[in-house]
Amino acid sequence: MPGPNDWDLFQSLHAVLEAGTLSAAARLRGLTQPTLGRHIETLEQRLGSPLFLRSPRGLQPTDLALELKPHLHDMSAAASAAVRDASGAANSLVGSIRVSASEMVGVEVLPPMLTSFREEHPGVVIELKLSNINDDLSRREADIAVRMTPPSQSSLVAKKVGEVVLGFYAAPEYLERHGTPQMMEDFKGHTIVGFDSAASIRDVPGINMPVSRELFTFRSDSDLAQTAAVRAGFGIGVVQTGLARRWGLVRVLPNFDFFQMGCWIVMHENLRGSRRMRLMFDHLVEGCTAYVRESREPR
Repeated sequence: MPGPNDWDLFQSLHAVLEAGTLSAAARLRGLTQPTLGRHIETLEQRLGSPLFLRSPRGLQPTDLALELKPHLHDMSAAASAAVRDASGAANSLVGSIRVSASEMVGVEVLPPMLTSFREEHPGVVIELKLSNINDDLSRREADIAVRMTPPSQSSLVAKKVGEVVLGFYAAPEYLERHGTPQMMEDFKGHTIVGFDSAASIRDVPGINMPVSRELFTFRSDSDLAQTAAVRAGFGIGVVQTGLARRWGLVRVLPNFDFFQMGCWIVMHENLRGSRRMRLMFDHLVEGCTAYVRESREPR
């Protein structure tokens, strides 16, 4: 049966499952590779079953390892949350705050807001997690999240700050070289920036043309890569209006909104007792409200 050192061993198992290799997992944990390998071997002996199959392709997790994976994820998230909670008392402005956001919002929208918060509250450490998959706040994978989909769990406190408009944009130099489409049908003669995998392509009402992977000349499932291509003059793509204005991009089909996304600031209701969490929540509500409002104002 597992003994008192199991937590350390299970942390190593979680690291291998997340990183995929012993060497990468060892770097995550700050251990040597032989030490981490011994952790896995010890855990396999205690559990009486292998956790990985060694093959030329690397480590392949067994059914037991895959069965343990969601539990280890919960344990890791809970441990991280405990460290953040212990880093400061409820009314203290000293401690860490873990914020979750999409790649685009986290890289292009939040940094000025987080900077101003840190300048005002220098005792706070900010952890920013970027993912286009919503973190589970009930499991404390993050403390506060900026989301583009409404929260569904009743245990969450959420504030909708508005609707983010997305439209078709291109760099001025691209339009100078290739002309500006006047209607949707004109897109057939242009270079279009879009998704790589079919799973990422969604049918959007109002587009009277088939949307498939073959439509795109630049393909990437990364929003950051797509917008970088548009800014570089590669072609026409979908960009948030507020960011497009900041970068000097030109709106194509200005009367057509590709679609709108709601924006919510969300945190677990249990964190309302923490002063620094409440202040960050209110700060992000204010900052994101201003971002949405400015991006919708006509020019």
